Amino acid sequence: MNGPTTGLLALASVSALAGLLRLRQYAFAWGATADDLSHEWPGDELAPDAITVATRAIAINAPADTVWAYVAQIGQDRAGFYSYTWLENLFRCVMPNVSTVVPEWQQRRLGDTVWLARPDRYNGDARLKIARVDQHRDLVLTSPEDWGRVVRHEHARDGAWSFVVVPTSPAASKLIVRSRGPAHPGVFSAFVRAVIFDPAHFIMERRMMRRIKTLAEADGERR
Repeated sequence: MNGPTTGLLALASVSALAGLLRLRQYAFAWGATADDLSHEWPGDELAPDAITVATRAIAINAPADTVWAYVAQIGQDRAGFYSYTWLENLFRCVMPNVSTVVPEWQQRRLGDTVWLARPDRYNGDARLKIARVDQHRDLVLTSPEDWGRVVRHEHARDGAWSFVVVPTSPAASKLIVRSRGPAHPGVFSAFVRAVIFDPAHFIMERRMMRRIKTLAEADGERR
């Protein structure tokens, strides 16, 4: 391979890598302002040593309480995750697709289980625990193992998934979703997370946030 060809390949590789990094930065900060990115949100204190942090935001023309009503009922055993249900069900999640607020699902308590798939799938391991909840404001999820650590006043090693509803006016709000990754992932784990988990999580989470916006705004119009 001659010198010019090698140089062109090197330049193309660098350009492709730079493009991937820009795309990753876009995905990790989708919809978020500089203030959103720098702000300390609920759940940050549970996993302060996270290597990666994604902060996504969406403005919603509906009151905070309306938005919270949909956040409160996430989970396979409730309304699902408002995302690509067909894709979730390809992975045997048996995910429902509920588009209304169910009063019986509005109460959340510390330590409650939030199922990611039907309890009889994946040996019952597809689940998260509520590590922090402030009704009508924020909901923070961790792995069951990290839930035990949080109870013992230790840090969550596997990270935290936070949903925060911020009122911006009496009739409008913003939904912030912050994902904090593991504190000390191995090289292979970090690679799999960067190449597979992070892109898939962004696609699914963006769909979820947009769907919550659509449902909450439709509720607001009916009132």
